[in-house]
Amino acid sequence: MDAILKPFINQQQTGPGERPSKAEAENAVRTLLRWIGENPDREGLIDTPERVAKAYREMFSGYERDPAEELGRTFEEVAGFDDMVVERDIHFHSHCEHHMVPIIGKAHIGYLPDGKVVGLSKLARVVDIFAQRLQTQEAMTAQIAGSIQDTLNPRGVAVMIEAEHMCMAMRGIRKHGATTLTSTFTGAFKDHVEEQMRFMTLLRAGTRG
Repeated sequence: MDAILKPFINQQQTGPGERPSKAEAENAVRTLLRWIGENPDREGLIDTPERVAKAYREMFSGYERDPAEELGRTFEEVAGFDDMVVERDIHFHSHCEHHMVPIIGKAHIGYLPDGKVVGLSKLARVVDIFAQRLQTQEAMTAQIAGSIQDTLNPRGVAVMIEAEHMCMAMRGIRKHGATTLTSTFTGAFKDHVEEQMRFMTLLRAGTRG
């Protein structure tokens, strides 16, 4: 799992050398506008390069955040609780690293505490950190599970992601509504199929009614 995580955690830039300036990013947007046949100097597009650069800085802010910091504060006063913790339906927006178009979905996380728990908002923030980077769904699933396992050291982690990829809906095969499911299990979830089944049962229970 470490081999999967090391290229992504604490990654501040996406390539060699210094990060380009804001002006260089805006000029790149102007170039793309010209390439698709638009006029970046017309009224409706004059401020678009600045807006896009600002939006990208927000949408890809995950490169500047460390999931270990979010998971660093834990609580040990849990009244002896040591059973499964599950947080379902953590909605996210990411971007495909192949075409840089949206991935829209939700993540489900479960873990088996080993004497300490983490605030539920922290799990959602970890999802956001990895979602706010260029991604493949498979890598993102493994990264979330790996960061929780490595930082909290629970008895096991389960992560499932279901998402729609706009690279399938907006271009190419153009199959709107098709969803992709991925899952990763560590520790007790990986070693014991009954724990996987309990996790799946809890996810399904929340969809009834």
